[in-house]
Amino acid sequence: MKIGELADRTGVSIRSLRYYEQQGLLSPLRRENGYREYSPFAEDQVRAIQLYLNLGLSTEEIAGILQCVLINKEAFCEEVLPIYEQKLKEIDEQIHLLQGIRRNLIDRIESIQIEKNIANQEERR
Repeated sequence: MKIGELADRTGVSIRSLRYYEQQGLLSPLRRENGYREYSPFAEDQVRAIQLYLNLGLSTEEIAGILQCVLINKEAFCEEVLPIYEQKLKEIDEQIHLLQGIRRNLIDRIESIQIEKNIANQEERR
């Protein structure tokens, strides 16, 4: 199948498919005219790539596990669990950082509101 057909079947843009190819995640055959020719298996690959991107994995991480996951079940790929655990740790760290930023913003908002209330009370006098 051609790149446009793969894009239609998967809902992924042609630009993204070319990017996946550049990252080594897809390997279409090249015809004599230079056109890409994708196997029917490419649909499964693209869907798997999309799943892992939605889990927050980088293309490098995906490249490390993609073949194993497509051939075996995810539970049988030794590379998957450490990547998931590391990604979860990174997300937890980001949540902690964002919670701190949120607390700081709440403090600043409350401080500004207090200053405004004091200023309004002084104007009324």
